[in-house]
Amino acid sequence: MPSGKTDYGHVVPCLCTRNDADVDRAFTWASQFNKQKEMTFESFDWKRDNLSAEQRDNLDNAYHLAFEFAKSPEGWLVFRGDNGCGKTHLAAAIVNYRYKMKQPALFIVVSDFLDHLRSTFKPDSETSYDQLFESVKNAPLLILDDFGKHSSTPWAQEKLFQVINYRYNAKLPTVITTNLEEEDMDNSILSRFADPTVSTPFHVTAPSYFSGRHSLKRAQRGGQRGR
Repeated sequence: MPSGKTDYGHVVPCLCTRNDADVDRAFTWASQFNKQKEMTFESFDWKRDNLSAEQRDNLDNAYHLAFEFAKSPEGWLVFRGDNGCGKTHLAAAIVNYRYKMKQPALFIVVSDFLDHLRSTFKPDSETSYDQLFESVKNAPLLILDDFGKHSSTPWAQEKLFQVINYRYNAKLPTVITTNLEEEDMDNSILSRFADPTVSTPFHVTAPSYFSGRHSLKRAQRGGQRGR
């Protein structure tokens, strides 16, 4: 099994062929992702106060989709929803689950991946363009977080399509999170995200987790003032 080790920031490097101590070190999240390290299935809150019954059911379904995918990654899982709805938590939970199973996974934020890809053209880059691009294209399990927040330059669109098209044709397990509406996606991308033979698209309808917390804090402050 390939090591999956990639020497750049927003990635979860995974090694499965060494002893437990080496594996533990290899699976350490990058410092920028300390929050994602805590995003597990156990810590996922689908019963929060700002949800309707329908939204709780929707989030529960998203949870079970992600959990089943984590146990046996096959095909694609595409989570679409508003910022803060829980889709990144579920994507990170998949990686953390695979980590516990000592299995390879790669978590990248799309905009950061493109930045790192551009940086390989610098003379002092320690990673070649081909090395970085191939490691993402061929990752045994790839999580593309925040698809749609990247630069819309032709170069960026081309690079992302190459990754997506390659993994689509190879049927490599892939998880994608996005806040784009379907009508805002390029048709060539949408056709792959929506292909039922490869992909399971799921619209997370829950509102932002943070809006619920803020509403609760405001209510608590109001109650305290009324005493």
